[in-house]
Amino acid sequence: MAAVELVTQGTAYGLLIGLGVFFCGVILIAIKVQKVYLSEDSGTSEMFMVANRSVGTGLTASAVFSSWMWINETVLSAAMCYRYGLAVPLWWGSGLCFQIALMAALGVMAKIRVPYAHTSLEITRMRYGWIGHVIYMVLNLTNNVFGCASMILTGSQLINGVSGMNFVAATILIPLGVVLYTAVGGLKATFLTDFLHTAVALILIIYFTLSVLTHPEVGGLAGLYDKVVATASENYISGNFEGSLLTMKSKGAIIWGLILKFGNLALVVMDTAFWQKSFASEVNSTVPAYNLAAIAVFGIPWGLGTVIGLTARALHHTPIWPTYPVDITTTEVSKGMVMPYLVKALLGESGMIAFFVLLFMALTSTVSSSMIAVSSILSFDMYKTYINPQASDRRLLGVSHITVVFHAIFITGISIALNYGGANMTWIGYFRPILSCPGIIPLGLTLFWSRQTRLAAIASPVLGFFTGLAIWLATAKSMYGAVNMTTTGEELPALYGAIGSFFSPALYSVVISLYRPYTFDWREFLRIELAEEAPTRTSPPAAQETKVEGVYISTDASPTSTPSRLSLDDVRHPFTEDTLRKLHRWSWIAWAMFVVLVLITFVLWPMPLYRNYIFTKSFFSGWTSVAIIWQFCAFFAVVVYPLYDGRFEIAKGVQGVLTSSRELINRHKS
Repeated sequence: MAAVELVTQGTAYGLLIGLGVFFCGVILIAIKVQKVYLSEDSGTSEMFMVANRSVGTGLTASAVFSSWMWINETVLSAAMCYRYGLAVPLWWGSGLCFQIALMAALGVMAKIRVPYAHTSLEITRMRYGWIGHVIYMVLNLTNNVFGCASMILTGSQLINGVSGMNFVAATILIPLGVVLYTAVGGLKATFLTDFLHTAVALILIIYFTLSVLTHPEVGGLAGLYDKVVATASENYISGNFEGSLLTMKSKGAIIWGLILKFGNLALVVMDTAFWQKSFASEVNSTVPAYNLAAIAVFGIPWGLGTVIGLTARALHHTPIWPTYPVDITTTEVSKGMVMPYLVKALLGESGMIAFFVLLFMALTSTVSSSMIAVSSILSFDMYKTYINPQASDRRLLGVSHITVVFHAIFITGISIALNYGGANMTWIGYFRPILSCPGIIPLGLTLFWSRQTRLAAIASPVLGFFTGLAIWLATAKSMYGAVNMTTTGEELPALYGAIGSFFSPALYSVVISLYRPYTFDWREFLRIELAEEAPTRTSPPAAQETKVEGVYISTDASPTSTPSRLSLDDVRHPFTEDTLRKLHRWSWIAWAMFVVLVLITFVLWPMPLYRNYIFTKSFFSGWTSVAIIWQFCAFFAVVVYPLYDGRFEIAKGVQGVLTSSRELINRHKS
């Protein structure tokens, strides 16, 4: 039960169910318009899983941004700023963008090496056989399921905290509406809903930032600074320079930032959803779209986290605070209750409804993306590979629909179990890197190092996980004398465990690979076929050509011409030499962007400020103003630009609807 009821249970139930039904209806209508007027039918597995590899730059950027704008980037960034000061939001922003830039480089290399892949696991199966395939399938599934379940857990705990709604009821209702449009519409539906979620969420983020900052109790940037300085003695932060909230020299913030970077890196690279979005994007869209999203997402935790976290620190001992005179507890901070308490204090009932909508946007975006990713793994990598290799496209699509529903039920159960096990978003943030990091380097080497052997790829992530786990638990025992939810939720054991999980597989992989050297022939990857080209159909279609980004790709599906039946000497890349040159150029651009982002956000920007310095009023005002401007730039990048990028498709769809409406009206008149 909520300590203080910020929203009535009736309002919470109404919002959760109503928003689910509304967005489900909007997306299903959009899917119908796509099918009828844009000839985009989600009734094929290729469209369901990778959207026919035809998604443009704007929509891809919006979808990647939305998939990465979890509850953590809004609610938890504010809570951690409350805990450690303004250093956290900047470290949080830097901990979001570099992974997306890295995924751009991996995505474009995947297009070069494996142009017809549907999931990252197909790549591991082709190179390492069924054992390697199963190992990475487990790593991907645990990363997806654990990440998605943790977000549902976080959302359910927040809903329970603000309204007193039964936790189990909230956990069941969150994924309910998402199941229908995801099962029907597939990946393109998640792209569309990601865009809607992004638009609504960014409007609300800007609204919260400006409304809180300009509230009379805060008094703008100058007023916020004065209040934080005035309450400095009662808000002393151990580990910060002079205990100040207004310094970048914060031990707790930098440790949290490092843990976050490891965890987020795993969530991107080991999440099939991000690979699928790169497979689904057009040839020339992957790198621009991912880097646009990477730059845009930086400003979300930076601006919102700074304003909400510091304002909460300034006001949590005043009569307007909802729990006054009782202070917010450490447990409530860990559950993310800082932002809803502040919103209730300053913006009242209407603000809480807006907060609920923001919460819903972040949750359902994460869930829909995870559903498609897990569905693709279970249907394509498990069912078609090991259970029914002769499955037709229609059968495969049916299995995909079933697995979407199964995944929703499964993650609901996992979320409930995590809650009753005592987990919260902070503990999960510490544990996740240890679980998910071991596969990152071996998976990357799968595309970039031809000498990584099968044994190395299979053994190194397993050994890496146990290495990280042992370091985590042993450090907790050594430093705090016990191993339990409290000691394993401390910062240093989690950081050391994450370092072990991430770096040790690189050592294991190199040593094992050098023990029995082997060189992989990259042409093997060209044997992966489009889903509907599998030579299992009873009546192969005639040869035809499909145009993708000005490149004609042969789709001759006759049994004598499929890549799996050709020798390596006869296998030809489906892209022309000109397209491959463009992709290699994009690869260099992607790596350059990755290096630049890492240098700026890890070194050149934060490190000079990590010194004995407390922000002055003018510096703080400039710092926060830039963060707010960044939010508006993000809005134009991932909301306005996708509308411009897809203007012709939008116009075609609107024209089709209007024409059909006029015809229907005329028939009724006659």
